[in-house]
Amino acid sequence: KRSIAVDLKQPGAAEVVLRLIEKADGLIEGFRPGVMERLGLGPDVCLARNPRLAYGRLTGWGQTGPLAQAAGHDINYVALSGILFHGGHAASPPAVPPTVVGDIGGGAMFMAVGILSGILRARVTGQGQVIDTAITDSCALMSTLVQGMRVQGLWADRRQGNALDGAAHWYDCYECADGGWISVGALEPQFYQLLLAKCGLTGQGLEGAQFDLRRWPELKQRFAELFRTRTRDEWCALLEGTDVCFAPVLSFAEAQRHPHNLARGVYVDIDGITHPAPAPRFSVTPAEVGSPPAGVGTQTQELLEMVGYGAADVAALTASGI
Repeated sequence: KRSIAVDLKQPGAAEVVLRLIEKADGLIEGFRPGVMERLGLGPDVCLARNPRLAYGRLTGWGQTGPLAQAAGHDINYVALSGILFHGGHAASPPAVPPTVVGDIGGGAMFMAVGILSGILRARVTGQGQVIDTAITDSCALMSTLVQGMRVQGLWADRRQGNALDGAAHWYDCYECADGGWISVGALEPQFYQLLLAKCGLTGQGLEGAQFDLRRWPELKQRFAELFRTRTRDEWCALLEGTDVCFAPVLSFAEAQRHPHNLARGVYVDIDGITHPAPAPRFSVTPAEVGSPPAGVGTQTQELLEMVGYGAADVAALTASGI
Protein backbone atom coordinates (compact mmCIF):
# COMPACT_ATOMS: atom_id res chain seq x y z
CA LYS A 1 0.00 0.00 0.00
CA ARG A 2 0.94 3.63 -0.45
CA SER A 3 -0.61 6.39 1.64
CA ILE A 4 -1.37 10.02 0.88
CA ALA A 5 -2.97 12.24 3.54
CA VAL A 6 -5.40 14.89 2.26
CA ASP A 7 -7.57 17.18 4.37
CA LEU A 8 -10.79 16.96 2.36
CA LYS A 9 -12.34 19.91 4.21
CA GLN A 10 -9.79 22.36 2.85
CA PRO A 11 -10.80 24.37 -0.24
CA GLY A 12 -9.22 22.83 -3.30
CA ALA A 13 -8.56 19.45 -1.69
CA ALA A 14 -11.13 17.67 -3.87
CA GLU A 15 -9.12 18.56 -6.96
CA VAL A 16 -6.10 16.69 -5.60
CA VAL A 17 -8.20 13.57 -5.11
CA LEU A 18 -9.78 13.93 -8.54
CA ARG A 19 -6.32 14.05 -10.12
CA LEU A 20 -5.56 10.75 -8.39
CA ILE A 21 -8.93 9.32 -9.44
CA GLU A 22 -8.13 9.99 -13.10
CA LYS A 23 -5.45 7.28 -12.86
CA ALA A 24 -7.45 4.89 -10.68
CA ASP A 25 -9.41 1.73 -11.51
CA GLY A 26 -11.51 1.93 -8.37
CA LEU A 27 -12.45 4.13 -5.41
CA ILE A 28 -13.78 2.92 -2.05
CA GLU A 29 -15.41 5.30 0.43
CA GLY A 30 -17.02 4.51 3.76
CA PHE A 31 -18.79 7.73 4.78
CA ARG A 32 -22.50 8.13 5.51
CA PRO A 33 -24.60 8.74 2.39
CA GLY A 34 -24.19 12.29 1.09
CA VAL A 35 -20.83 13.09 2.71
CA MET A 36 -18.77 12.49 -0.45
CA GLU A 37 -21.18 14.69 -2.40
CA ARG A 38 -20.70 17.51 0.12
CA LEU A 39 -16.93 17.13 -0.20
CA GLY A 40 -17.18 17.53 -3.97
CA LEU A 41 -16.29 13.89 -4.62
CA GLY A 42 -19.66 12.29 -5.31
CA PRO A 43 -20.08 9.62 -7.99
CA ASP A 44 -21.24 12.04 -10.70
CA VAL A 45 -18.17 14.24 -10.29
CA CYS A 46 -15.74 11.33 -10.09
CA LEU A 47 -17.22 9.43 -13.04
CA ALA A 48 -17.14 12.61 -15.10
CA ARG A 49 -13.37 12.74 -14.55
CA ASN A 50 -12.91 8.99 -15.05
CA PRO A 51 -15.81 7.27 -16.84
CA ARG A 52 -14.21 3.84 -16.25
CA LEU A 53 -14.13 4.22 -12.46
CA ALA A 54 -15.61 1.54 -10.21
CA TYR A 55 -16.99 3.70 -7.37
CA GLY A 56 -17.44 1.58 -4.24
CA ARG A 57 -19.65 2.84 -1.41
CA LEU A 58 -19.38 0.77 1.77
CA THR A 59 -21.83 1.36 4.63
CA GLY A 60 -23.65 -0.63 7.27
CA TRP A 61 -27.21 0.12 6.21
CA GLY A 62 -26.77 1.08 2.53
CA GLN A 63 -27.24 4.28 0.56
CA THR A 64 -31.04 4.23 0.91
CA GLY A 65 -33.65 3.17 3.45
CA PRO A 66 -34.89 4.60 6.76
CA LEU A 67 -31.68 3.68 8.61
CA ALA A 68 -29.25 4.98 5.97
CA GLN A 69 -28.20 8.04 8.02
CA ALA A 70 -28.00 6.29 11.40
CA ALA A 71 -24.75 5.28 13.07
CA GLY A 72 -24.12 1.58 13.58
CA HIS A 73 -21.51 -1.10 14.08
CA ASP A 74 -20.93 -4.75 13.17
CA ILE A 75 -23.16 -6.07 15.96
CA ASN A 76 -26.10 -3.97 14.76
CA TYR A 77 -25.83 -4.94 11.09
CA VAL A 78 -25.52 -8.65 11.92
CA ALA A 79 -28.51 -8.30 14.24
CA LEU A 80 -30.73 -6.75 11.55
CA SER A 81 -29.82 -9.48 9.05
CA GLY A 82 -31.17 -12.21 11.32
CA ILE A 83 -27.80 -13.94 11.78
CA LEU A 84 -27.10 -12.72 15.32
CA PHE A 85 -30.37 -14.21 16.61
CA HIS A 86 -29.16 -17.73 15.83
CA GLY A 87 -25.71 -17.52 17.46
CA GLY A 88 -25.06 -18.98 20.89
CA HIS A 89 -26.76 -21.36 23.28
CA ALA A 90 -30.42 -21.22 24.19
CA ALA A 91 -29.87 -20.29 27.84
CA SER A 92 -27.52 -17.40 26.98
CA PRO A 93 -27.88 -14.10 25.10
CA PRO A 94 -27.10 -14.23 21.38
CA ALA A 95 -23.34 -14.73 20.94
CA VAL A 96 -21.53 -11.72 19.47
CA PRO A 97 -19.03 -12.68 16.74
CA PRO A 98 -15.79 -10.66 17.00
CA THR A 99 -16.43 -8.07 14.27
CA VAL A 100 -15.77 -10.60 11.52
CA VAL A 101 -19.19 -11.61 10.17
CA GLY A 102 -20.37 -8.08 9.42
CA ASP A 103 -17.37 -5.82 8.93
CA ILE A 104 -15.08 -8.33 7.24
CA GLY A 105 -17.43 -10.87 5.64
CA GLY A 106 -20.40 -8.66 4.82
CA GLY A 107 -18.38 -5.49 4.33
CA ALA A 108 -14.81 -5.87 3.14
CA MET A 109 -15.19 -9.15 1.26
CA PHE A 110 -18.39 -8.22 -0.53
CA MET A 111 -16.89 -4.85 -1.45
CA ALA A 112 -13.81 -6.61 -2.81
CA VAL A 113 -15.99 -8.80 -5.03
CA GLY A 114 -18.08 -5.81 -6.08
CA ILE A 115 -15.18 -3.49 -6.88
CA LEU A 116 -13.36 -6.20 -8.85
CA SER A 117 -16.53 -7.00 -10.79
CA GLY A 118 -16.95 -3.31 -11.61
CA ILE A 119 -13.33 -3.04 -12.78
CA LEU A 120 -13.63 -6.14 -14.97
CA ARG A 121 -16.78 -4.81 -16.61
CA ALA A 122 -15.21 -1.39 -17.17
CA ARG A 123 -12.26 -3.01 -18.94
CA VAL A 124 -14.67 -4.64 -21.38
CA THR A 125 -17.20 -1.83 -21.84
CA GLY A 126 -15.33 1.33 -20.81
CA GLN A 127 -18.21 2.16 -18.45
CA GLY A 128 -17.77 2.59 -14.72
CA GLN A 129 -20.51 2.39 -12.12
CA VAL A 130 -21.41 2.77 -8.44
CA ILE A 131 -21.24 -0.29 -6.19
CA ASP A 132 -23.52 0.15 -3.14
CA THR A 133 -22.27 -2.39 -0.59
CA ALA A 134 -24.38 -2.54 2.57
CA ILE A 135 -23.28 -4.88 5.33
CA THR A 136 -26.90 -5.74 6.13
CA ASP A 137 -27.51 -6.76 2.50
CA SER A 138 -24.40 -8.89 2.44
CA CYS A 139 -25.10 -10.61 5.76
CA ALA A 140 -28.57 -11.52 4.52
CA LEU A 141 -26.99 -13.06 1.44
CA MET A 142 -24.41 -14.94 3.50
CA SER A 143 -27.25 -16.60 5.39
CA THR A 144 -28.79 -18.02 2.19
CA LEU A 145 -27.86 -21.61 3.08
CA VAL A 146 -29.53 -21.42 6.48
CA GLN A 147 -32.54 -19.52 5.14
CA GLY A 148 -32.93 -22.15 2.44
CA MET A 149 -32.98 -24.84 5.11
CA ARG A 150 -35.59 -22.82 6.99
CA VAL A 151 -37.87 -22.68 3.94
CA GLN A 152 -37.61 -26.47 3.66
CA GLY A 153 -38.60 -26.87 7.31
CA LEU A 154 -35.07 -27.99 8.25
CA TRP A 155 -34.26 -24.96 10.41
CA ALA A 156 -36.34 -23.45 13.20
CA ASP A 157 -36.32 -19.81 14.37
CA ARG A 158 -35.04 -20.98 17.74
CA ARG A 159 -31.50 -20.48 19.04
CA GLN A 160 -29.67 -23.76 19.65
CA GLY A 161 -32.60 -25.63 18.20
CA ASN A 162 -31.03 -26.88 14.99
CA ALA A 163 -28.45 -29.37 13.80
CA LEU A 164 -25.72 -26.82 13.01
CA ASP A 165 -26.17 -24.27 15.81
CA GLY A 166 -25.00 -26.25 18.82
CA ALA A 167 -28.15 -28.21 19.61
CA ALA A 168 -26.83 -31.54 18.34
CA HIS A 169 -24.42 -33.50 20.50
CA TRP A 170 -22.20 -34.09 17.48
CA TYR A 171 -21.88 -30.41 16.46
CA ASP A 172 -20.74 -28.12 19.26
CA CYS A 173 -17.83 -26.95 21.41
CA TYR A 174 -16.95 -28.82 24.59
CA GLU A 175 -14.83 -27.96 27.61
CA CYS A 176 -11.99 -30.29 28.53
CA ALA A 177 -10.45 -31.30 31.86
CA ASP A 178 -7.83 -28.53 31.70
CA GLY A 179 -10.29 -25.74 30.82
CA GLY A 180 -9.41 -25.87 27.13
CA TRP A 181 -12.09 -26.27 24.47
CA ILE A 182 -12.56 -28.48 21.43
CA SER A 183 -14.93 -28.41 18.47
CA VAL A 184 -16.74 -31.40 17.01
CA GLY A 185 -18.71 -31.35 13.75
CA ALA A 186 -19.48 -34.98 12.87
CA LEU A 187 -22.38 -34.15 10.52
CA GLU A 188 -22.20 -37.01 8.01
CA PRO A 189 -23.32 -40.42 9.35
CA GLN A 190 -19.96 -42.11 8.70
CA PHE A 191 -18.18 -39.36 10.62
CA TYR A 192 -20.65 -39.70 13.48
CA GLN A 193 -20.06 -43.43 13.66
CA LEU A 194 -16.31 -42.83 13.77
CA LEU A 195 -16.79 -40.30 16.59
CA LEU A 196 -18.64 -42.93 18.61
CA ALA A 197 -15.91 -45.46 17.93
CA LYS A 198 -13.06 -43.13 18.84
CA CYS A 199 -14.82 -42.11 22.05
CA GLY A 200 -15.54 -45.71 23.08
CA LEU A 201 -19.31 -45.34 22.62
CA THR A 202 -19.94 -47.98 19.96
CA GLY A 203 -22.62 -50.50 20.96
CA GLN A 204 -24.18 -48.26 23.60
CA GLY A 205 -27.36 -47.42 21.70
CA LEU A 206 -26.16 -44.15 20.18
CA GLU A 207 -25.74 -45.32 16.58
CA GLY A 208 -29.34 -44.49 15.60
CA ALA A 209 -29.61 -41.36 17.73
CA GLN A 210 -27.74 -38.91 15.53
CA PHE A 211 -30.88 -37.18 14.22
CA ASP A 212 -33.23 -38.08 17.07
CA LEU A 213 -33.94 -34.55 18.32
CA ARG A 214 -35.67 -35.88 21.44
CA ARG A 215 -32.40 -37.42 22.64
CA TRP A 216 -30.13 -34.47 21.82
CA PRO A 217 -30.31 -32.82 25.29
CA GLU A 218 -29.54 -36.11 27.05
CA LEU A 219 -26.68 -36.94 24.68
CA LYS A 220 -25.31 -33.40 24.80
CA GLN A 221 -24.90 -33.78 28.55
CA ARG A 222 -23.32 -37.18 28.12
CA PHE A 223 -20.78 -35.86 25.62
CA ALA A 224 -20.04 -32.85 27.84
CA GLU A 225 -19.24 -35.16 30.74
CA LEU A 226 -17.12 -37.38 28.50
CA PHE A 227 -15.00 -34.55 27.07
CA ARG A 228 -14.34 -33.20 30.57
CA THR A 229 -12.50 -36.43 31.43
CA ARG A 230 -9.40 -35.58 29.36
CA THR A 231 -7.32 -32.51 28.58
CA ARG A 232 -7.52 -30.72 25.25
CA ASP A 233 -4.13 -32.09 24.22
CA GLU A 234 -5.27 -35.62 25.01
CA TRP A 235 -8.36 -35.20 22.83
CA CYS A 236 -6.19 -33.74 20.07
CA ALA A 237 -3.92 -36.78 20.22
CA LEU A 238 -6.96 -39.06 19.82
CA LEU A 239 -9.13 -37.15 17.35
CA GLU A 240 -7.17 -34.51 15.42
CA GLY A 241 -6.46 -35.48 11.81
CA THR A 242 -9.20 -38.13 11.73
CA ASP A 243 -12.54 -37.98 9.91
CA VAL A 244 -14.35 -37.20 13.15
CA CYS A 245 -14.34 -33.53 12.00
CA PHE A 246 -12.46 -32.17 14.98
CA ALA A 247 -10.30 -29.19 15.88
CA PRO A 248 -9.09 -27.59 19.09
CA VAL A 249 -10.50 -24.14 19.84
CA LEU A 250 -7.39 -21.96 19.68
CA SER A 251 -6.53 -18.42 20.68
CA PHE A 252 -4.80 -16.28 18.04
CA ALA A 253 -1.44 -16.91 19.72
CA GLU A 254 -2.07 -20.66 19.67
CA ALA A 255 -3.28 -20.56 16.06
CA GLN A 256 -0.01 -18.96 14.99
CA ARG A 257 1.91 -21.91 16.49
CA HIS A 258 -0.33 -24.78 15.32
CA PRO A 259 1.56 -27.32 13.15
CA HIS A 260 -0.95 -27.16 10.29
CA ASN A 261 -0.79 -23.37 10.10
CA LEU A 262 3.00 -23.46 10.35
CA ALA A 263 3.24 -26.03 7.54
CA ARG A 264 1.10 -23.90 5.25
CA GLY A 265 2.67 -20.59 6.22
CA VAL A 266 -0.69 -19.19 7.29
CA TYR A 267 1.11 -16.48 9.29
CA VAL A 268 4.18 -14.47 8.32
CA ASP A 269 6.45 -12.19 10.35
CA ILE A 270 7.31 -8.76 8.97
CA ASP A 271 9.53 -6.50 11.08
CA GLY A 272 8.63 -8.42 14.21
CA ILE A 273 4.87 -8.24 13.61
CA THR A 274 2.90 -11.37 12.78
CA HIS A 275 0.48 -11.02 9.86
CA PRO A 276 -1.98 -13.51 8.37
CA ALA A 277 -0.56 -14.45 4.96
CA PRO A 278 -2.45 -13.49 1.79
CA ALA A 279 -5.28 -15.77 0.70
CA PRO A 280 -6.39 -17.40 -1.53
CA ARG A 281 -3.24 -18.83 -3.10
CA PHE A 282 -2.47 -18.27 -6.77
CA SER A 283 -0.35 -20.76 -8.69
CA VAL A 284 1.00 -18.28 -11.27
CA THR A 285 0.90 -14.94 -9.44
CA PRO A 286 1.50 -15.72 -5.76
CA ALA A 287 0.80 -12.86 -3.37
CA GLU A 288 3.05 -11.84 -0.51
CA VAL A 289 3.23 -9.33 2.29
CA GLY A 290 5.99 -7.04 1.03
CA SER A 291 6.17 -4.47 3.77
CA PRO A 292 4.67 -3.31 7.05
CA PRO A 293 1.48 -1.20 6.85
CA ALA A 294 2.07 2.23 5.33
CA GLY A 295 2.09 5.14 7.74
CA VAL A 296 -0.53 7.83 7.16
CA GLY A 297 0.73 10.13 4.41
CA THR A 298 4.08 8.35 4.02
CA GLN A 299 4.00 8.52 0.22
CA THR A 300 2.20 11.86 -0.12
CA GLN A 301 4.92 13.55 -2.21
CA GLU A 302 5.51 10.46 -4.34
CA LEU A 303 1.83 10.15 -5.21
CA LEU A 304 1.43 13.85 -5.93
CA GLU A 305 4.37 13.71 -8.31
CA MET A 306 2.82 10.66 -9.97
CA VAL A 307 -0.21 12.72 -11.03
CA GLY A 308 1.84 15.67 -12.26
CA TYR A 309 2.35 18.00 -9.31
CA GLY A 310 5.73 19.74 -9.31
CA ALA A 311 7.81 20.68 -6.28
CA ALA A 312 6.33 24.18 -6.12
CA ASP A 313 2.79 22.73 -6.34
CA VAL A 314 3.49 20.32 -3.50
CA ALA A 315 4.87 23.14 -1.36
CA ALA A 316 1.78 25.25 -2.04
CA LEU A 317 -0.55 22.36 -1.14
CA THR A 318 1.36 21.82 2.09
CA ALA A 319 1.24 25.51 2.97
CA SER A 320 -2.51 25.64 2.37
CA GLY A 321 -3.19 22.76 4.74
CA ILE A 322 -4.45 20.43 2.02
